[in-house]
Amino acid sequence: MEVLGCLPVSALRSASAAPLLLTISGLLGAALVLPVPARALEQVELRLPFLEFSFSVKLEELSNPASLLSGTSDLAELNQATSGAVGRQLIALFNAPLPLQVPAVVNEAEGSPMLNQALLLVSALGGIDGLPAQFNGNDLSRVLDKAAAQGPLTMLSVMRTLPGSTASVDLGRALFAVRRLASQQQPADRLLAGRTPASVSPALSQPGPLTVERKLITLPAPHRPKPLQVVQISPSQGANGRLVVISHGLWDAPESFEGWASHLASHGYTVLLPYHPGSDQGQQQAMLSGKVPPPGGEELRLRPLDVSAVIDGAAAGLGGLSTRLNTDFVVALGQSWGATTVLQLAGAKPNDLRLKERCDEVLNPERNLSWVLQCSFIGTANQAALADPRVKAGVAVSPPMSLLFDTGASQRMNARVLLVSGSRDWVVPPDPEAIRPMQLAAARGERGHRLVLAQGGDHFNLRSTLPEGGGSLRGLLLAWTNGAFAAGDAVLPAPGAPDLLPANGWGDVTVPLVEFSPAQLGTP
Repeated sequence: MEVLGCLPVSALRSASAAPLLLTISGLLGAALVLPVPARALEQVELRLPFLEFSFSVKLEELSNPASLLSGTSDLAELNQATSGAVGRQLIALFNAPLPLQVPAVVNEAEGSPMLNQALLLVSALGGIDGLPAQFNGNDLSRVLDKAAAQGPLTMLSVMRTLPGSTASVDLGRALFAVRRLASQQQPADRLLAGRTPASVSPALSQPGPLTVERKLITLPAPHRPKPLQVVQISPSQGANGRLVVISHGLWDAPESFEGWASHLASHGYTVLLPYHPGSDQGQQQAMLSGKVPPPGGEELRLRPLDVSAVIDGAAAGLGGLSTRLNTDFVVALGQSWGATTVLQLAGAKPNDLRLKERCDEVLNPERNLSWVLQCSFIGTANQAALADPRVKAGVAVSPPMSLLFDTGASQRMNARVLLVSGSRDWVVPPDPEAIRPMQLAAARGERGHRLVLAQGGDHFNLRSTLPEGGGSLRGLLLAWTNGAFAAGDAVLPAPGAPDLLPANGWGDVTVPLVEFSPAQLGTP
């Protein structure tokens, strides 16, 4: 979250996977440092790296471009020299609506691991110097209530309500955050340079011949207080009896992956997409209204149990599912936290060791936004080893993983995994979250796992709703799934395991896709 103060407003609005964290950091002024005397805040200072002076800007000048263009502050002069370019971006940022019921969220989330990690990152970026030691969530809530009484919440309206005379943004630390993110994306760029992406074959990229139908079914889940709601997408006739399960990410839903499911179903597969009730969109909505806290660390254990319960229900023919489904050989797909769930089902064993060692290292060059989620699992990771031997192969798209699994995790996996990472993913950057773990796996011996880098892929454009028809990964997902079932017993991870992807044909015309074996990635 460290780079929020440097992102365009469009990026803030698109980052739907982490609205709580976006809001917390936005409310604190993208890492504002707030002295707290009695009078209201009047101006902002932008502290420049390596220099002994700051640009000042009056809050009233952030209300509109005309005020900034006619103002007398240092930033106003800079804005005038750039014909208003600087001012337009700042005004858009500070006047952007905050779309949450923020006081309720802060009150409910106070003390949660996710909130603590978000505040840790924000304070590291700007220091939060000068706040009294007793300034807490209740104080912030009172400030927000006062701002909300004056109209829609924006960063500017909140800043006007904060006590103090001057807020400051440390541009040096912001610059460090931007450079850190760039360094985490550069390894992917170097690997992709000069590589020919996979070609596109209509046999894999085009919909199959079968008509697809969608149902909402209910399956029992003994580990949850209520049965699971599950989206079933399958051929109306001609199903091949093969089962695929898709796990969604944090504060997401099956609908974001129905394009994947529909593409596979048109080629014969029955696809089940459970809602994870402790971390789906419903949980998000309850959290934003202040009814529940952010997802707890126990969800790391409960999510794989959700998928195993879905397989159990399918094996029993519940929910109207065909008893001819082969539930002893399942392919699991997932994105973001759903991809982490896939890795757990595939036999990767979470543990606390690296979390305890590194979660407080806010200036660590490998730190990234996904650590906020991973570090919320301290105290629960050691109870979340939940491999399901029925899962024989998986695809993990952008999984938070670098701290959660130890370096030998790949050696104990019961399923072959295809890891997919977008070269422009700023939530779960390709390094250290994808490239480094695969390099470490190679150092311990080749077992048939693969990495595909999606050039230009980010954390959100690799998913696919139903109208998108499977998106940029549709040919890749179909090819890996076909290859897994075709391999039979040989699918299991082992030295010399046969490739599951064909040499070509699984690419995409909009997002170039390039495959790497662990050995092709070099040394960590």
